Amino acid sequence: MRLLLLVLITVGACGGKPPLPRRGVLETDLGSWKFRRFQGPLLDIEVWVEGNRGEAFSASYITADAEKTGKVKDGDIVNVSVTRYERDDGVVRATVKLARRLAAENGYRVEEGKVAGTRALTIKGASETWVMWPAVSHVVKVGGRGRDDVPKSMVERYASRYPSKLPGGALEGPLPPGPDETPKETPKEEYDPKNPKANLDNYDSKRVKIPERKAAPPESSAGSDGEDAAKPEPKAKSKPKKK
Repeated sequence: MRLLLLVLITVGACGGKPPLPRRGVLETDLGSWKFRRFQGPLLDIEVWVEGNRGEAFSASYITADAEKTGKVKDGDIVNVSVTRYERDDGVVRATVKLARRLAAENGYRVEEGKVAGTRALTIKGASETWVMWPAVSHVVKVGGRGRDDVPKSMVERYASRYPSKLPGGALEGPLPPGPDETPKETPKEEYDPKNPKANLDNYDSKRVKIPERKAAPPESSAGSDGEDAAKPEPKAKSKPKKK
């Protein structure tokens, strides 16, 4: 009993969400869903973020019953794709833009809501259903072809690793901010004691007086030999009068 209590205390003290899988997806059985295939990293990603490189990892799961009978249908398979980006910049914005583009097409129906407690986008096509949401530096997509829904247990397991950052009203509200809308700060020059520069934009005019620039004297015209032309000429000597 004491040992069990110690284990529970230790687990509670750790807290936080489970660690991220090293290769993006969960390479293990998830309840009755059996893990069967891994692919990655893949550079052909669905949600493209300008200036932010991403790579995708995918996993396929099959039902235990289908594995026993050997008869596998499309509805017996769930595929998961996790795209990992170098930075978090623009990931939410790009995901929302993709969902809006799909919603504008005739072949898809896109809805926003909560699936297993996770705010996500449900995307339904003619013969496929997916649940997608953006997380910190990641985009998660769960579903498959030949399906009418997505297993909530699968969404819940992945959301515990990748909590959703999808804002409410994503399909109709303003687009989330992107890196192109963030003003760039002008780098400040480091102070150089050997070559200090005056800060004319921030000074106390009562204590600091900026010297006025004196006007330059008017230029004098000079002769070709460089002497001052305004210099008075010497008077000519008068000749003695004749008697």
